[in-house]
Amino acid sequence: MARLKVGIIFGGCSEEHPVSVKSAQEVARNLDTRKYQPFYVGITRSGAWRLCEGPTPDWEDGDCRPAVLSPDSSAPGLLVLEQGRYETIALDVVLPVLHGRLGEDGAMQGLLELSGIPYVGCDIQSSALCMDKSLAYVVARSAGIATPDFWTVTADQDIDPDRLSYPVFVKPARSGSSFGVSKVSGREELLSAVEAARKYDSKVLIEAAVVGSEVGCAILGNEADLVAGEVDHISLSHGFFRIHQENEPESGSDNSTPIVPADIPAQLRSLVQETAKAVYRALGCRGLSRVDLFLKDDGTVVLNEVNTLPGLTSYSRYPRMMAAAGLPLTEVIDRMVSLALSGKSR
Repeated sequence: MARLKVGIIFGGCSEEHPVSVKSAQEVARNLDTRKYQPFYVGITRSGAWRLCEGPTPDWEDGDCRPAVLSPDSSAPGLLVLEQGRYETIALDVVLPVLHGRLGEDGAMQGLLELSGIPYVGCDIQSSALCMDKSLAYVVARSAGIATPDFWTVTADQDIDPDRLSYPVFVKPARSGSSFGVSKVSGREELLSAVEAARKYDSKVLIEAAVVGSEVGCAILGNEADLVAGEVDHISLSHGFFRIHQENEPESGSDNSTPIVPADIPAQLRSLVQETAKAVYRALGCRGLSRVDLFLKDDGTVVLNEVNTLPGLTSYSRYPRMMAAAGLPLTEVIDRMVSLALSGKSR
């Protein structure tokens, strides 16, 4: 039986480029090559596409060839430059292992829609919606899901520090991980925090702090047929949770420990899972997403954010939660590809 030709796209132009490379490395380690023939396409920080042997740490220095994804759906696949001419490599499915801007925000999904190639994950609309935290909050609220109180500040706007009650969190509205995120304890810190967030996005989100535990849930599937991973709980020793900000994340964080399954009562774990599924459906997610939430002392569950292409590294939350539910990454990849090919994730 012929193996499926899978395009695995990684890297990208966002600040999450290094995380994407590590996610692709973990996918490569867990991909069943008896079923799949992988074609690794790395995107440099400057936006150049290269067909390479694999997502090694120094992949750009290896034997790479310029490649682009054909936007012509009558000839779907990769166009690879070979001795001055383009060779076409047909692909059966694409797995975009990209995080953040131009990978998780609908841009890549738009290109894949033009190409006509089935792809893993959320479509254009839900990718863009989930990437913009303020818009995700508006839609979630309309579905009856609790969110933090929030304010948005655009590029040409100022905000009066005296109108807020502190503490608040200031973050880029459309960025991934914890880049540009600050906890503001008083009015004198607000403007510098807004400027820090503007380094990553012209639109800034200011959120009222939610007192509660940070929990998350990995979701796989679409519509009525959803699988929830085990709930995790981020145990903090001090400060706030700043994902992917460590110098050596494989060795752990200096202030946080993920606990899987979460050390909360079973009925609350079930509530978190059901709320995560409700968020997933309300925002139109397909394929996979990680839903991050707050669990307050009174049992209320509040939306934090949704990651439509969550990290798949050896230390990432999504694969840990799925593995704890009995789904190792190899099986998760199989299910994601199957969903894409069946049309259920698009």
